[in-house]
Amino acid sequence: MSIVKINVLTVPEEQRETLEKRFASRAGAVESSDGFEWFELLRPAEGTDRYLVYTRWRDEEAFQAWMAGPAQAAHRGGGEKAGAGGSGESGGNGGSGEAPRRPAASDAEVWTFEVVQQAAPKASSPGAGQE
Repeated sequence: MSIVKINVLTVPEEQRETLEKRFASRAGAVESSDGFEWFELLRPAEGTDRYLVYTRWRDEEAFQAWMAGPAQAAHRGGGEKAGAGGSGESGGNGGSGEAPRRPAASDAEVWTFEVVQQAAPKASSPGAGQE
């Protein structure tokens, strides 16, 4: 079954907009990767300054292939702790020739989980709810 990688980013209040804009500018960067299944950027609603970057992969090998290839280019320039892959929160400049950007996150760590059970909404039958 699938694996989930959750990148936990500590983001000061004044850097939240910067982080979200950086993710938005990279929309679509991971979706075509072999074995990629899902992505969500979760903004803290209350009581924490930690964003969660949720990615789901077919298996560990698919995630590692992403990390060894496309993620390296996406995160060029560093600025993150080692192992904080898949965050989109790079200090890199993407080869633009500009000075490297400072990371919006002040800390990052990756959590790994195996999916052991899952559920999805049941599809409604045709015409349901119609009179």
